[in-house]
Amino acid sequence: MNDSPGWASPGSAPSDDQGTGIPKPSPPVDGTAAGQWSPAQPPPGQWSTPSAPGRGPGMPPPPGWGGRPQGPGWGHAPSAAKPGVIPLRPLGVGEILDGSVSTMRAHWRTVLGLSLTVSVFAQIVIVLVQRYLLPEQEPIDPDATGAEAIRQATDSLQSQLANTAPSTVIAMIATLITTSLLTIVVSRSVLGRPVTLSEAWSEARPRILPLLGLTLLLSLMSAAIMAVGLVPGLTVGGGAAGIALTFLGFVASCVIVLWLMVRFTLAAPALMLERQSVLAALRRSAKLVRGSWWRTFGILALTYLLVIVLTLIITIPFGVVAVAVDGDGLSGILNGGTTDFGWPFLIVTGIGEVIVSTLAYPFTAGVMALLYIDQRIRREALDLELARAAGVPGYDASGN
Repeated sequence: MNDSPGWASPGSAPSDDQGTGIPKPSPPVDGTAAGQWSPAQPPPGQWSTPSAPGRGPGMPPPPGWGGRPQGPGWGHAPSAAKPGVIPLRPLGVGEILDGSVSTMRAHWRTVLGLSLTVSVFAQIVIVLVQRYLLPEQEPIDPDATGAEAIRQATDSLQSQLANTAPSTVIAMIATLITTSLLTIVVSRSVLGRPVTLSEAWSEARPRILPLLGLTLLLSLMSAAIMAVGLVPGLTVGGGAAGIALTFLGFVASCVIVLWLMVRFTLAAPALMLERQSVLAALRRSAKLVRGSWWRTFGILALTYLLVIVLTLIITIPFGVVAVAVDGDGLSGILNGGTTDFGWPFLIVTGIGEVIVSTLAYPFTAGVMALLYIDQRIRREALDLELARAAGVPGYDASGN
């Protein structure tokens, strides 16, 4: 056992079909099956706790009894240790979300300083790309009909996708950097230990390229699935049959992509904290999520819903102000023509995006890391390893 962010060797995890160093119950010495009553029972009213030197009947058991320290009072559930931002036991949904926010509060200088720096740099690059490199969108004639209307709509969609691609790539790189560093911060905050930005960087730097490879692999996988689902309908043509087949292919592709993304959602924390390879991290995530797909999906859906609400609360006011202060863009909207927003619009909306990213990056990264920790606690008793690493009294190196 060490106290590195990986905590325990993944090769010894029960989900990998191997034993662990965690003590397991011994088989009954009288030959009875597990979970059955022994035929020899003590007389009624005379049951007492196992005696030990200095402990008579009715005394509380020793701290290590049952593999975990006992709480005060015989018959009461043991209280979970909490050396950091979460209690060391299986977590509820609210505790995962609260743990992410608590990490931001406990290490706000590191967390917000990192996310703010990355967000500002990324947004400056996005604004410059939008201003100088992206072509203007072609206007759509509202009076166009038939094939001309379809052509204009197709050209407009392709133009929007082309304009969105650079921003998406920049945002993906920014997310990679913040996720890699913030995962390390969360792993330390669970143990109740401080971490500086330089320490987080030294831990995360060797894993950034593998994390980039993991992200690209998942992106290519999603794109390939979408292409396979859309190509048959697009090949048929623009008739009713082609449109229906395209729609069905799109829906089927979205379902498959969603299932895979939830299945592999813990690959990034496994890659960072266990120092797994890309493929091993994917397999690790699949094993941890197995049997908990719907729970994982629900937590992720709630997380992104909260991020969407936060985004709307911040970006809508900034968008209104941006349109109001940009005279050219506002006049274009009022006259029904094309909008050519200038620097005021880009700067004001950029400030709003920076605020959203500064808050959303650490929140989502914290939820991912804590969801990974929760699954390992549920499947592999990681809470015992974390308690030992944090130096919680009652947990020694042998697990007794």
